Amino acid sequence: MTMRPNDHLVADRPWTYLQNVSQPTLTVYSPPEHNTGAAAIVFPGGGYQILAIDLEGAEVCDWLTARGITCVLLKYRVPNVGPTWDQQCGCDRDTKSSAPLEDAVRTIRLVRYHAVEWHIDPHKIGVLGFSAGGHLVAALSTNYHRRLYASVDTADVVSARPDFAVLVYPGHLYDPARRALNQQIRVQHETPPTFILQAQNDSVDSVRNSLAYYEALRDVGVPAELHLYAEGGHAFGLRRTNLGITAWPGLVEAWLATLGMLAIR
Repeated sequence: MTMRPNDHLVADRPWTYLQNVSQPTLTVYSPPEHNTGAAAIVFPGGGYQILAIDLEGAEVCDWLTARGITCVLLKYRVPNVGPTWDQQCGCDRDTKSSAPLEDAVRTIRLVRYHAVEWHIDPHKIGVLGFSAGGHLVAALSTNYHRRLYASVDTADVVSARPDFAVLVYPGHLYDPARRALNQQIRVQHETPPTFILQAQNDSVDSVRNSLAYYEALRDVGVPAELHLYAEGGHAFGLRRTNLGITAWPGLVEAWLATLGMLAIR
């Protein structure tokens, strides 16, 4: 685990990241008190090269468990090595490995398989990701039915479809050459209800990523919310500042309540 230098502070605080992750792991954080039965699998960002494991991982789980939501933090494989996802699915993009998506699919199946044991409602399991993790949320939401790895055990017969999806400043969704949604993101009517948030001045991942995905969801009738802010930049996680966009967790809670995942407060 490596701490970013002081010139990369977020809300005046440092953050840490993992790199060269070759073995995926999942960590389950249970609510300390009231359990709503809902669960969220969290995908930290990092450009598929690192994982912002506290800023977009452990700190997110602290928020979720305080709201009665079980948090499953996935440490997925990075950097990308081995056969590319594109070689397996015939997509145009050839720079990302299939490993992160394999890990995401396997994780949601495991969570659903162990739902009773982990005090989770198997119909209230969603995913939440940041930056590249937001892309992974979209990839899972639109490719959950694909067989990307050989079956490991009986958990692999369980559905990998998320019940809800949250993308925060997502990347890798817009194809500038085609001026359209990345072809590997194949939105269908069965894609889960989705919440998207991004700042228009995001200099790392263009807001076109969010716009392209939202338009594709809207076109096939998937319930979706898109929240755009003029300012906010990139990689702010849950750390509050004087910018309005950093109040986004409250928006997600209200949205989850409309889906019946949380009680309206």
